[in-house]
Amino acid sequence: MNLPNKLTLTRIILSPIFTVAFLIESIYSRYFALFIFAVASLTDVYDGHLARKTGVVTSFGKFMDPLADKLLTSTAFIAFVARGYVKSWIVLPIIVRELFITGLRAMAAYRGVVITSSILAKWKTASQMVVIVLILFFTNLQMTWSALGHHHSPMPTEVAFKAFNWLVLVTMVLTLVSGIDYIVKNAALIKGMLK
Repeated sequence: MNLPNKLTLTRIILSPIFTVAFLIESIYSRYFALFIFAVASLTDVYDGHLARKTGVVTSFGKFMDPLADKLLTSTAFIAFVARGYVKSWIVLPIIVRELFITGLRAMAAYRGVVITSSILAKWKTASQMVVIVLILFFTNLQMTWSALGHHHSPMPTEVAFKAFNWLVLVTMVLTLVSGIDYIVKNAALIKGMLK
């Protein structure tokens, strides 16, 4: 269990902690959730870089690192839907795609094949994390503004929610495109598993 893999496991552990903190109706808890998500996102950046730099890239890391990313971002999007920040029909394709690709990876791993993340998939993950941080940051600012006694937010809630949905919609399209890319590149493997 090397350091990059420990960072990956840390990201998995932080995912439910983030969700609980986010769903608690408290400004302090919300800022803690933002902190947790930011730390978890940074572990994603650092563990891959560290693994390549030190030459300790493992099959475990290749499989678990993307899985940890999917768990972190998916729980955040589901929490946003639960709070009414984002429409469920935008988030659902993201979750379905993540589950499908995870299943594909698991079936491939069972056959001794490790499907590595593509550049497009890494951009997808990065875009999801950036959007999630932006939504967390803005909603925290709104809560802070309200806690300070201001009754009118600089940006009306309706406008903010529309912006959130458009941001997530862009990541949803990129998520689906990266999923199609996986299917095309691994078509032979999928055909073999269906036999």
